[in-house]
Amino acid sequence: MNRRFRQLDVFGSEGGRGNPLAVVLDAEGLDDAAMQDFAHWTNLSETTFLLPPTDPRADYRVRIFTASTELPFAGHPTLGSAAAWLDAGGRPRGEVVVQECGAGLVEVRGDGDRLAFTAPPLLRHEPVEPALRERLVAGLGLSAAEVREAVWLVNGPQWIGLLLADAETVLGVRPQPALLEGLELGLAGLREADRGCRLEVRAFLVHDGMLVEDPVTGSLNAGLGQWLTGTGVLPGSYVAAQGTVLGRAGRVHVERDGADVRVGGRAEVLVSGTVAL
Repeated sequence: MNRRFRQLDVFGSEGGRGNPLAVVLDAEGLDDAAMQDFAHWTNLSETTFLLPPTDPRADYRVRIFTASTELPFAGHPTLGSAAAWLDAGGRPRGEVVVQECGAGLVEVRGDGDRLAFTAPPLLRHEPVEPALRERLVAGLGLSAAEVREAVWLVNGPQWIGLLLADAETVLGVRPQPALLEGLELGLAGLREADRGCRLEVRAFLVHDGMLVEDPVTGSLNAGLGQWLTGTGVLPGSYVAAQGTVLGRAGRVHVERDGADVRVGGRAEVLVSGTVAL
């Protein structure tokens, strides 16, 4: 049957410079295998499927698939799914969009020409154990002095956040996949304030010997925002750049409001139509 479909550019500073997302809006009747097969076919970092909520507080339910597995939560699929739902005529029950996903309920609100989600709580947040830290330093081709801190930032994905010496160090990293198998890594380094962004970010996933660099990563930036604003490394409001090495121009807006951290950016519909599924 034909189902409504959107493809969006998320977190881009301009169209086509962020992270693409495919969204199937009418996913009722699709089983797990059909969703996974379609996500594999799109060959994007994530594809989402929107369904009626099971929680009465939610406006819709989303299932998030990479090309090979399902995720309980991810950032750019959250913003992109909300934008697709609104573009297709969705209207929230309250003042904000409430999304139901594997990690629970996530609020998404308008922020000028951007959308922003409230970061879910970190499920694991502690320093990386010394042996693993040594492995990370070697696998990233860095010296121990260039890694200022390394902490777990688990919020669905199993991110390890590494604060490096500066933005130039982040941009110069050339990972060695054989030493980083099975890890999901987020690198961050402070940029000069007069360059418009305070933080340079890169995200790497290494599985089955293959290294993938994600263009712009909402879940990672959520964890980094909770960590770095909470410890005073960054102010309560800042902009992060990501995707620079890939020729992208991702911009992620992070803002702390009390105990909450909101992660925002643009989510622009580039393709609108139907898909036969």
